[in-house]
Amino acid sequence: MKNYFLIFFFSFSVNAELILEITKGSDNPYKIAIVNSSDSSIEKEVINIVENDLLRTGEFKIFRNTDLIQIPAYEDDINFKDFSILGIDYLFIPLFNSEANYGIQANYKIYDIQNEKLIRSSTVFGIPRQERQLSHYISDGIYEEITGIRGVSSTKLLYVSETESNNSKEYKLYVSDADGFNEQVLLKTYEPIISPTWSPDSKKVAYVSFESGMAQVFIQDIATGERELVLKNKSQISSPSFSPDGKYLSLTLYQDGNAEIYILELSSRNLTRLTNHFSIDTESSWSPNGRSIIFTSGRSGSPQLYEFDLFRLNAKPNRVTFEGNYNAKASYLPNGDGIIFVHRNKNEFKIALKYFDENFVRPLTESKLDESPSIAPNGNVIIYAITEENQGLIAGLTLSGAQFRLPASFGKVREPSWSGFLR
Repeated sequence: MKNYFLIFFFSFSVNAELILEITKGSDNPYKIAIVNSSDSSIEKEVINIVENDLLRTGEFKIFRNTDLIQIPAYEDDINFKDFSILGIDYLFIPLFNSEANYGIQANYKIYDIQNEKLIRSSTVFGIPRQERQLSHYISDGIYEEITGIRGVSSTKLLYVSETESNNSKEYKLYVSDADGFNEQVLLKTYEPIISPTWSPDSKKVAYVSFESGMAQVFIQDIATGERELVLKNKSQISSPSFSPDGKYLSLTLYQDGNAEIYILELSSRNLTRLTNHFSIDTESSWSPNGRSIIFTSGRSGSPQLYEFDLFRLNAKPNRVTFEGNYNAKASYLPNGDGIIFVHRNKNEFKIALKYFDENFVRPLTESKLDESPSIAPNGNVIIYAITEENQGLIAGLTLSGAQFRLPASFGKVREPSWSGFLR
């Protein structure tokens, strides 16, 4: 595994609500040459997006045309020694075929310089005026081939923005590309929005809105904008979480005067109570196989994480965290072998990781007030909310050490949530 210590800074902000800043990258990045012999503005834009996607990971150093000894257009033109002299590990050569009515087709090849061989040849099709999506698919292919980890440039982010003017606060629920571009407002209201989360197929989102004067959970379709109230109830409802098959929603209800975890079957709207304790039980999240739910509970005297086996007869919640006097807002790693959560250490709230086969917690962040962690579907990148100088920002890190931030161009951003893979 690579070590990550070198601090550097990039910013990509054109037409984006979020402004991406890489704050920590690899001291031993993958060195890749990206050549482009096209004069097309669209094709140049595709290459620019691919470069930015790779830079955003903090794991790549890019060599462009002006850095190279030669600019090969085809395999027969490649002199591998010219790239090896520059310390380049990989060579990326795209070949574009553009047709105005049918979009753009990108055929690309990746070469291993040291071994002097082709390691990937792929074709990606993009529809007209969707060059960013095409670019993200190319980036993900490069990332997966070189790192062995599936890329997430083509995934989406969900987050809440808060702005204030004339002593009035406005809240917006946004969905955007993983790099902050192509943002779309799903909901605008003058009441808070909290706990946004994705459906397993990433076609819908659930969230808590206070627009009626009390906490209610809605499900909204991304494509159509249509939304529905999931449960008509006179009690406060919060913390929605979809089951992996999308058939159920776990919720926190306060209907008997205390916060308890319930499971709602979405087709029938049947409600089943899961916990029954005088303490507060909330912030539930499903395991990847759908067999367990992890949640925050105060039943031990302080907020701690508990896991409930849904398939065990007469099961009781099993305490998962013992280190520290505050552990909350947990979600499972995509492979199910651990959890990420908010952990208090010396009165500082940090994002932490705990593997189930270990009896200790791994703090991952260095800020003093980190919250709302969400992990990418490849299991390698975590985003979370931070507060700096009274400003709400989204920050992120990879489990291999790179770090970035996504402050908004204006206002505060919080409650980030990462989609699943979209194809």
